Amino acid sequence: MPETSTLRASTTSGKRTRKISWDLVRSLCVILVMVYHSTYLSTYLHPELAPRTLVFPWQVGASLLLVISAYFACVTIGRGTMLRYWWGRMARLLPPFIGAVVVIFAVMRWAAIDGWFHPTYSELAANLLMLWNWNPGEHYFIDGSHWTVPLQLMGFTVAALLFKSAWGHGRRIRAVLWVAVLLPIAQWPLRVSDPPELYRTIVDGIGMHRWHLFVVGVAIWLWSTRRIGLGHFGALLAACMTGQALHNYAETPEGLVADWGSTVGVCIGMLVVAITAYGPDWNRVVPTWLAGRITWFAGISYGVFLMHQTVGYIVSRKLQDVGVGPTLQTAAMLVTGVVLGWALTRVVERPTHRFLMHGYDRLAARKQA
Repeated sequence: MPETSTLRASTTSGKRTRKISWDLVRSLCVILVMVYHSTYLSTYLHPELAPRTLVFPWQVGASLLLVISAYFACVTIGRGTMLRYWWGRMARLLPPFIGAVVVIFAVMRWAAIDGWFHPTYSELAANLLMLWNWNPGEHYFIDGSHWTVPLQLMGFTVAALLFKSAWGHGRRIRAVLWVAVLLPIAQWPLRVSDPPELYRTIVDGIGMHRWHLFVVGVAIWLWSTRRIGLGHFGALLAACMTGQALHNYAETPEGLVADWGSTVGVCIGMLVVAITAYGPDWNRVVPTWLAGRITWFAGISYGVFLMHQTVGYIVSRKLQDVGVGPTLQTAAMLVTGVVLGWALTRVVERPTHRFLMHGYDRLAARKQA
């Protein structure tokens, strides 16, 4: 998206260091997702579960993870060839997603709970093909957390195509960003006025109502690297916050109802991501003993994100059936998510990524030879 020569110079000069601030922000986002699912969405989706003592009812973390993904797409897109960049993103995202879907499907069938969703093999295939956003009435989520995966795949693909073309550089990329944030805002009245199903399928399928999350991530990168000024960044940020506010309106029997708690949370998170990108690392305020644990959790965060929700609900229900209270149910769900996420990272994500990247590099070397 940025100028190729400028980005490559910034990423190849000197030794790149891992910033603890990014690990901390990413870890906090995943924790917010887990707390939202374990304390609020669990009892909302399964009312027979005991009410939680403390509840975090705002959907914040997953949206901010998309902002961070867009930011780091800009940071890494100039490293190596464009095809290798794209292949690396696919190799990182798809294998653990496939592994998570298969494992969760097996757990849902092995530990089936009466009255809960019992997926068939055709529904397994639909989840592996990520068909939920296109037709949610027929294809149910095996795990609701997975809605971000196709959006990230599309986002990284679009980023690679833009970067390869003239529209990913200079003033043109700024025009693309403005269109990407203003177009969903302009069509919002149609989206909430019972549009034709074909229209809904296209708009929701390509995630148009969440484009602003990618736009703000790119805008933060442009501002933090001094490619746009504070005024331009502030205008883009305000437009993205407007898009987030509109997205968080829900249709109810009483009419449209705004989820201002989630909106404010995501908008604050956008500012935190911007400060993290623009300012110095937080290594002076994060103790060394804590930094290692934060880095470890950030390293398994994608696996935790993929694995914690549905299996956690099953664990909560099984524990409730034997008399365990809501607080311990919540704790068990969080611990289960971390353990399964760690296992998915160690067994699937890291080995398959290394294998696929080594395979790509060998083929590229043969082609050059």
